[in-house]
Amino acid sequence: MTAPNNTAAVRSKSRASSYIDPATLMRIKNLELRAKLVVDGFLSGLHRSPYHGFSVEFTEYRQYSPGDDLRFLDWRLFARSDRFYLKRFEDETNLRCYLLVDLSRSMGFHSAALKYDKAEYAKTVAATIAYFLTLQRDAVGLITFDQAIREYVPARFRSGHLHRLMMLLEHQLAGTATNIGLPLEQVARTARKRGVVVLLSDLLAPIEMLETKLGYLRSQGHEVVVIRTLDPVEVGFHFSEESMFFDLESGRELYVDPQAARTDYLDRFDAHAKSLTRVCSGLGIDVYQLTTDQPLDLALFDLLNSRMRRGRQVARRRRV
Repeated sequence: MTAPNNTAAVRSKSRASSYIDPATLMRIKNLELRAKLVVDGFLSGLHRSPYHGFSVEFTEYRQYSPGDDLRFLDWRLFARSDRFYLKRFEDETNLRCYLLVDLSRSMGFHSAALKYDKAEYAKTVAATIAYFLTLQRDAVGLITFDQAIREYVPARFRSGHLHRLMMLLEHQLAGTATNIGLPLEQVARTARKRGVVVLLSDLLAPIEMLETKLGYLRSQGHEVVVIRTLDPVEVGFHFSEESMFFDLESGRELYVDPQAARTDYLDRFDAHAKSLTRVCSGLGIDVYQLTTDQPLDLALFDLLNSRMRRGRQVARRRRV
């Protein structure tokens, strides 16, 4: 995976801060309440951790205005100048974020150990990111898709917008295929201002198509974060008995002996993952993999780590 160097440490801190596991969280029917619980736990852990405030990059000073947060006053500068100045941060301007959520039938898979599927997990991750960004007064948009675009809501910050996003995320899975290219094209074509695009999918798609469509989106100036959502069984192929496998999208059935198929499956899966990482790395895209048994606040840490790294790269370019 392509990720900031301190991701492992931050993720370790995230696990310590998670006070509700995914299996328990998914028993809550209300999606917005799920998101609130994850964000509350995330913020609580962040405030206790050495990473508090790590998502922003200091750039310059600006003069104090009534109502500004006093935490950012520079008292040393006040002592020298007898004037109040605040530190200005890279992320002080509002963000525009577009959530692209794969709701094709392949996302309906879940292993016997889990009572919820990849789609429910991805919906909760998307809801969590939307809830968190709305708290920061950032604009959030949403595209849900299968082989076609099902819902498209431009990035906005206004009363009732978050509730609308939550309602649209509740829609059921549909379609007989997956076309990841369509939502990527939609954002590149319609988003007039640059923003952050978060793609949530199992990414079981041809690498060549992903490279073309992601490259087109990046050429429009958008930052892209890919959160690959997988069931633990898909990663480790933890099957032991001969079984009939059913393709959720095409409806085809295939009899498989796991002992005979495991090595070939894992080799192909690993090759696909490496190709995805190579393509995204070449395009300047961060890729994170989440399995559906992992704490959901990892997604927030991944997003903020990606933003932090991009902010530092921008700051270095400005200094040059």
